[in-house]
Amino acid sequence: MSATYAAARKAIAARPRRWLVTGAAGFIGSHLVETLLRLGQEVVGLDNLSTGHRENLEDVIRAVGEEGAARFRFLLGDIRDPESCAEACDGVEIVLHQAALGSVPRSIEDPVASHASNVDGFVQMLVAARDAGVKRFVYASSSSVYGDEPTLPKVEGREGRLLSPYAATKKIDEIYAEVFGPTYGMEIVGLRYFNVFGPRQDPRGPYAAVIPRWILGLLRGETCRIFGDGETSRDFCYVDNAVQANLLAAVVEDREAIGRVYNVACGETTTLNQLFAVLRDAVAAHVPSAAGARPSYEDFRPGDVRHSLADIGLASRLLGYAPTHRIGDGIGPTVAWFADAAQRKRFAA
Repeated sequence: MSATYAAARKAIAARPRRWLVTGAAGFIGSHLVETLLRLGQEVVGLDNLSTGHRENLEDVIRAVGEEGAARFRFLLGDIRDPESCAEACDGVEIVLHQAALGSVPRSIEDPVASHASNVDGFVQMLVAARDAGVKRFVYASSSSVYGDEPTLPKVEGREGRLLSPYAATKKIDEIYAEVFGPTYGMEIVGLRYFNVFGPRQDPRGPYAAVIPRWILGLLRGETCRIFGDGETSRDFCYVDNAVQANLLAAVVEDREAIGRVYNVACGETTTLNQLFAVLRDAVAAHVPSAAGARPSYEDFRPGDVRHSLADIGLASRLLGYAPTHRIGDGIGPTVAWFADAAQRKRFAA
């Protein structure tokens, strides 16, 4: 852990505040809730449970104990609903906005639903935060906004043509944030996530991310599908790094750091073929039969970016961001969590 991040955590713990985490029952959201409760904060969680799961919050409550649980309030509500947003923002100093309808393929199939959650819901949250006098608003954007820009690594300010409705919604969010900041005097920071993975990520359904989907498939002895030739590459980022970026963005005092959007990644690239091999070996430690698994290859999917690699220099310079987990550090605990969850039939059909 970097000195900057350690100092930020110490500062947060020294001053209890009320935080709002939207998408609190989701993958990243639940990790943020847990971290904040461990740091002695009061946390409000907002989620409509369309893609989040109560069991994620149950995990959090078990992890933080009764004292931590007493500082958590969960609201079942929708970010598209102004009343839900207003109730959630009441008395809140810092918003960590994670709620969204993810997945490029989902957005291609149903662009209206993606727009409603990711754009309409985002604006509703901005308005509610403005009206409640929220001090800092940190939101999740996406590496998909780089589109077809071929240059690697991806650098903030050098974006290409967008390739999916999902990417369009995230870019629109960034535009709204850029406008709301100076117009209403709000402190807003955006985080462009690059393929975040880790425990509690949902492996179920047609829009599941590749790492949880493959881990569960390997645990079950199913064939994993690779879209394309397997040489598509990504900058995979363990969830602890995303939590770090959110906390740093939430408390950074440097005025130059406010009103910007930052890459959140590791700055390392891994092909899907390499990823499959790493996951297969990690799963084989729990299920030996997985050692002989081979993937199947199918056609490329529309809207998918061929290569993605982040330049994290801006986040490092202005936020003090320094990844604590590379992909090799995160795969082990992630696979172990999924192996335990599968044994407990958490993902039973």
